[in-house]
Parts: sequence; structure tokens; C-alpha cells
Amino acid sequence: MFEVLDQRQSLTGNQKRIVAAAVLGDMLEFFDYFLIGFVLAFVVGPWKLTFLQSALVLLSSGIGAILGAAFWGWMADKIGRRPVFNLTILNFSLATGALYFTPDHGWIFLMLFRTLVGFGVGGLYCVDLPLVQEFMPASKRGFIGGLVTAFIPIGVMIGSLCAGYLTPEIGWRGLFAIGVLPGLAVLLIRVWVPESPRWLLRQGRVAEAKKSLAWALEVDPDTLPDPTPLEGRSTPTRFLDLFSYPRSLIVSWLGNLGAQTGVYGVVLWAPTLFVLVLHVSPAEASKAMIGLTIGGIVGRVAFSWLSEQIGRRLSGGILGFGAALFIALAGLYHSDLMFGVSAFWLLLIVAFFFADGGFAVVGPYAAEVWPSHLRTSGMGSAYGFGGIGKIIGPLGLALVVGSSNVVKPEATLGAIQPAFLYLASWFVLAGAVYLFLGIETKGRTIEEIDRTLKAAPAVAE
Repeated sequence: MFEVLDQRQSLTGNQKRIVAAAVLGDMLEFFDYFLIGFVLAFVVGPWKLTFLQSALVLLSSGIGAILGAAFWGWMADKIGRRPVFNLTILNFSLATGALYFTPDHGWIFLMLFRTLVGFGVGGLYCVDLPLVQEFMPASKRGFIGGLVTAFIPIGVMIGSLCAGYLTPEIGWRGLFAIGVLPGLAVLLIRVWVPESPRWLLRQGRVAEAKKSLAWALEVDPDTLPDPTPLEGRSTPTRFLDLFSYPRSLIVSWLGNLGAQTGVYGVVLWAPTLFVLVLHVSPAEASKAMIGLTIGGIVGRVAFSWLSEQIGRRLSGGILGFGAALFIALAGLYHSDLMFGVSAFWLLLIVAFFFADGGFAVVGPYAAEVWPSHLRTSGMGSAYGFGGIGKIIGPLGLALVVGSSNVVKPEATLGAIQPAFLYLASWFVLAGAVYLFLGIETKGRTIEEIDRTLKAAPAVAE
């Protein structure tokens, strides 16, 4: 049945609308998620937060994402993509709204509700991307999967603009109030997207699967052929089955861990570090993040294209080693000028081309390397395991750069070099894993990947 889909060389109107909805949804979702980086820059001084307290606030969403990605990913394989998508949106929207009521000096309140935000956002990311992939032909799956992630940095840019220009008018609590609206908008946008035809078929719901696929292809369901025995096979979803595919596990888990540790260590501390290194106000530091965001957007579009041209493995190697190089250079030359501009800022923009742009490979690839009945469970487990990076990235940077005392520039600037080398080493791990252990999925249909993995699990050994 799905050969009709994979033979397509262009997308229908409904397929394009699915992609557009996913792009907008992920962009607005990460607007909510990264608000805390901007808020922290406004409260760290007045609240006299130590580096440890600041790190706990930042890493709390990472803890939530670890749990949420694993739980919601498993649930999406059990009960379907669509209901889990809706539940995760409600999860992070309500938690973001509650942050409006954060009391003064309430860093523990921030930490607790950021954990809930992370629980929802981690789950949404791990169900939305596989859902889009399951509606796409094999020849465009890598590019489209990357493109869905390509506009996520715009969510961070929106946060930068709101923090830089609206905070003087509405206060930092007002940022959280604004953060409720994107989640509700996404829910309205995606309510019309049907359940994944591949998930429906695995449940034996052949008529519904045909109707869903026909909707995407804009054809009459009666014109679609009957599913093949492999397509219609129902396989129970057991979380422990992930360990039957060790190569898939190693590549997706360690690739996510390296990339997430490196990028979250930088992005969550960047506004605060800009205040220290560039000697600017928190509002100006938030505006400086726009440059990094642009670098990430350009990188994601480039890596979306690159993954279809040279394959996922080589693209992953380039993202890892490229990011490592420029993050290390940013740390080494943080106090210098280039073309009359801060070298720290310029080098981080280039670093984000690889570090953030590479997530156009990291996310989609983490779903592609698993068989159909474990796709969201596998991606959720990988994203969740990689979420440890949201903890050891910011916390590791805090331990190297700072101390348990109130933030003092003289106590931290001298340690930026070793701190950034620490983050660069994680990207080296990601690049090596993708390049030397990766499973190439370029141009292969989901059914071909399934046949390889299910018929010979030794491929994943």
C-alpha cells in the first residue's frame, strides 16, 4: 500500500499542510521551552542566584524532557500519535501559564514548573516528527524531517525579541503569559491532521489506514492497493525490545547525548555569558542571541538538504566535528575582537550553524533507525537519554565556569576556555558516533528499513 506513497516525487497540498503545521508547531513549542534562558538573565542579579541555583533552574526542564520523551514516545506507539500530540500540548501550555505566578526569589517554583514544561515539550517533539515522516515519501523523508526542525530557532528568536523589547513593558512574568498562546494555537492548527496510516495499519485498522493515506495523497481510498503482509503485521510495543537493536540504540542515544549536551550547555547559558563577556545589559544580551539563532536556521536548512545529498552518517560527522571546532575557538578567543566585533559572538554564530543546524539530522535520524513498531519509543528513548545533556551541559558549564557564590565576572571569565572545551568534547562524541557507527537510511523506505532490522537484528549489533 505504501509503495504508492514512496513512488511520489512531489507533495500534495495536504502533505504540504502537514509539514507547515509541524514547522509552526515545533517553532512555537521551543519558544516556550527556551523562555527560561531569557528570564534567567533578568532575575539572576536581583535574586542573587548562585551558579548552582541558576543551573538547577535551567536543567529542570531537561529532567522533565528525559522523562517526558521516554513516556510519551512509548505512549505514541501504544495509543497513537494523534492523542499523544494533543496531550503533550496541553501539558506544556498549562505548565508555562503557571509560571506567570512565580513569586519573587521563587527559583524553586521556577524549577518545579520548568520540569513540567520539559515533560510536555520532550514528548511533543518525539511524536510530531515521526508523525510527519510517516506521511512522506522515502525520497523526501530526510529533507522534510530536517526542514520541520529548521524553523525551531525562530522560536528562540521570538523569545529574544520578546525579552529584548517587551520585557520593559510587561515584565519577565509577562513572557510566560505570552508563552501560553503558542501551545493553544498549535492545538488548533493540528486538530485536523489524521492519525498516522502506518500506526493504524499496525493495529489492524486497514480501512482507517487507507482513508488516512488517501487524505494525505488526495486520492480515493478505493484506488489504493491492499497492504502487504509485512505492512499489516501487528507487533506488540515493548519498551525492552529497544535493546534487541543495540546499534540503533547506540547511534541514537549517544548521538543525541553528545549533541544535546553541547548545544544546551551553550544556549541556556549564552544570555548570561553575554552579560559577562560583552558587558551589556540582559536586554542587549537577549538581542545578541538573534545572531546565534540566524546561524542555527541557516544550518538547519543546509543540513536538511545535505542529509539527502551525502547521507545521514556523513552529515552527522560534519555537524559534530564542525561544532566542536568553532565552540572550542569561541572559548579560546572569547576576549578578542574580529573585524571590530566580539570574536566570542561571531564564532558562536558559526558554531551554531553546525551545533544547532545539525539537529536537522539528529532528530529525524533518531526515528529512522528504529523499526516501525518502536519508532516513537526509540526516538523518545534517544531524546530522553540525550536529555541528560540538558543537565550535564548547563551544570558542567556552571561547575567549570562558576562556583557556588553569587555570579561574579572576575570569578568566571578566566574559566570560559576550559568550559567551552568541555562542551566541544561532547560534539566530538556525536560526530564520531554518526560517522563510524551510523546506519545509513538515505533513500530507503520505512518498509525496507523494517525488513533489514526485523529480519536480521544482527545489523544492529
